Amino acid sequence: MPRSLKKGPYVDERLLEKVKKAKPGDVIKTWSRACTISPEMVGFTFGIHNGKEFITIKVVEEMVGHRLGEFSPSTKFHRHGGRMQRELESGVAQKESDKVKKQE
Repeated sequence: MPRSLKKGPYVDERLLEKVKKAKPGDVIKTWSRACTISPEMVGFTFGIHNGKEFITIKVVEEMVGHRLGEFSPSTKFHRHGGRMQRELESGVAQKESDKVKKQE
């Protein structure tokens, strides 16, 4: 759900201070995943914490208005399981082996 327009975007004040002090080559570490990317942050590199480690993201102009947490996934997608998935994987493996045989 979006934030109220009368409140404006949420930008962490401490993070803005770090951005003002930093040089463009520095990595700015942050835990503030809810912070909205502002135009002042463009060109800087952020280390965004995903709960386990810091994911390094370089902010570009197209990211303005999005949240920092959108670019650092906090869960890892393994794969869907089951019979259908095994059949798909075996089909892909079969095609790969056919390619290798044709090249020989």
